Amino acid sequence: MSRKAPVIESPDEIDITEILARIPHRYPFLLVDRCEEYKAHQSIVGIKCVTVNEPYFEGHFPGYPVMPGVLIVEAMAQTGAVLMSKSLNVDTAGKTIFFVSLDNCRFRTPVRPGDVIRLAVEVLRARGDLFKFRGRALVGDKVAAEAEFAAMLVET
Repeated sequence: MSRKAPVIESPDEIDITEILARIPHRYPFLLVDRCEEYKAHQSIVGIKCVTVNEPYFEGHFPGYPVMPGVLIVEAMAQTGAVLMSKSLNVDTAGKTIFFVSLDNCRFRTPVRPGDVIRLAVEVLRARGDLFKFRGRALVGDKVAAEAEFAAMLVET
């Protein structure tokens, strides 16, 4: 019996296998489970399913676990990196996408175990290997966080 992962047929969906091929992040710092609504050079929606087993919940905060805001922003940045990598068809050997700026960041609603975060990221500007994004992290219809950020493809 074969144990191959199912292949997603939709061109606007990106599964975990492709995410792992496109960005270098790994457990415990990979913060995107899948992506959908991909539009090359325009937008993407990342999905993060938050579980009580996340390592940061042990200390943030005992008795009332809340996902750290910086990790929500990092999840948005990773979603933007997936968008960049796929849009530019990056050969990841010797290249990495780095987060280079963060502006107008706001935290609105706590993210807790059991929440599913939709990370809506849109391209504001792109010039060569530098992309500027606007991101919103939503839990249901509530905005948990929002920010503008930039990322750059760098030879490593």
